[in-house]
Amino acid sequence: MIDIIFKTLSDKNRRRIIQLLKQKEMTVSELLTHFEITQASLSHHLDILKRSNLVIDERRGQFVFYSLNQSVFEETVNLILNLLV
Repeated sequence: MIDIIFKTLSDKNRRRIIQLLKQKEMTVSELLTHFEITQASLSHHLDILKRSNLVIDERRGQFVFYSLNQSVFEETVNLILNLLV
């Protein structure tokens, strides 16, 4: 699991997505306003974040809202902190 997390966090765009989702849940359109990448690239990064369970999505009508999976995020932070101590 730790290898997947480190690979996921190795990309600056994915780290930025996590920072944004720490503040509030967002749609792809909302997230896209913070990047200079294509929607396809953003969707690819979101897919990687979802596969690592750091991000979850929920469909509401026409829109898909992305949010940080708090429990997995906290686990990840603790894991990284334990590596540093």
